[in-house]
Amino acid sequence: MWRVNIRCSGDAWKQSGANFKIMTENYQAELIASQKMPDETRLMAYKIEDISETETFIEDCLKFVGFTADFESL
Repeated sequence: MWRVNIRCSGDAWKQSGANFKIMTENYQAELIASQKMPDETRLMAYKIEDISETETFIEDCLKFVGFTADFESL
């Protein structure tokens, strides 16, 4: 089980948030945390079971300008 942590600026979210949400629907990813910070930075965490799917999910996240992602074991 893996936790994928995603971070983006408010501007990046405005530009790509809708497309990001559509992209996540292609995965068996469960949103387990989502927070909008006072500076409009977005923090999100998804739970994914398969490591190869986790790696592909991160690769797709990083295609969005201004998004960063990492993962850790749950």
